[in-house]
Amino acid sequence: MGERDDYKFLKIKDAISAINQKVNLIGVVIELGFPKTTRGTGRTYGRYQKIIVFMVGGRLMNFSNFFCSVKIVDESYPKPGIPVNFFMAHMENLPTVGSPGDIIQLSRVVMKTHNDGVYALFNKKFSSFALYEGKNGEDFLPYQCSLFRPRDHDSKFIAGMRKWLVDFHVDEGVNTFSFLREMREGQHANLVCKILHVCEIAKNEWMALVWDGTDSPPISINTNPEHKMDEQLPLQLEPSPPLSRDLLRTFPTVGTILRVIIDKVNQKHVLHLLNTGEWVKFISILCEVHAGLWCGVLTPFTKLRYLSNEDHFVLACQRSYNERLSLKLGRIPYWCFPWCSQITGNC
Repeated sequence: MGERDDYKFLKIKDAISAINQKVNLIGVVIELGFPKTTRGTGRTYGRYQKIIVFMVGGRLMNFSNFFCSVKIVDESYPKPGIPVNFFMAHMENLPTVGSPGDIIQLSRVVMKTHNDGVYALFNKKFSSFALYEGKNGEDFLPYQCSLFRPRDHDSKFIAGMRKWLVDFHVDEGVNTFSFLREMREGQHANLVCKILHVCEIAKNEWMALVWDGTDSPPISINTNPEHKMDEQLPLQLEPSPPLSRDLLRTFPTVGTILRVIIDKVNQKHVLHLLNTGEWVKFISILCEVHAGLWCGVLTPFTKLRYLSNEDHFVLACQRSYNERLSLKLGRIPYWCFPWCSQITGNC
């Protein structure tokens, strides 16, 4: 494909019919997957790589690649979007999206199918990409690119995408997420939460505090009465000193504040995306209980998506929070209902 062909961008709705063909796309990143290690040569079957082992110098050698996936949309295909899968020899070559809502330009990616879905495959030998700031961007230079040369006409395509983004909102569907009150230990969930605070709790370990206005379910704690003094549960998981009083005063007074643990592997790829005050959707986050407290754990399969403050789920969470504040007993957790008995006369 020559340079002039690189300007023949297909709309996503047309690209999904061009199976096994090389196409050029430009779209908005609405969902991010975290990088992970795979084994193989970059050849794919479905969405997964074939594992190939070579004999080198009399020894069997495995060749590992790094993988990540992003989901993109455009004006022709705003829902549900299509995944773009990247395999690279080095993690630093994978696209590092600055923020969901940024624009990605793709050249010579191959359209593939898996089960009933369609996705685009980035081949490190001949595909290229460029990442640009989203609707608030002020220039037309990519902040990251691979095998890509900026060209004079790129600004036209980027400007058109930014103009469309001004009024675009992701349609999340109806039953695509859970509240914190619906968490189940050991299960994965899609949680819509507001980022309240992000802090380092130990060397190479970070924690995000998130909230949605609902109350997490109660936990059954089994302790041995004979060792009760030795098995006291902590009031907080993070080490001393605790969070400052001034910071705690900024937190909502109703609803569970969930700790989301970010380990060393993920911190480079997720910390810059967790901005205080933003609403996000964690897709396939693992719900666990640590020392009697609910926690969310990011796994290699967790994905992240930003939500607008005008999203109807976000507005519903905020409206429910305000209603609870206005009630006399609104700060009592949901799972305490019915509240107290009328016999006592204390209601």
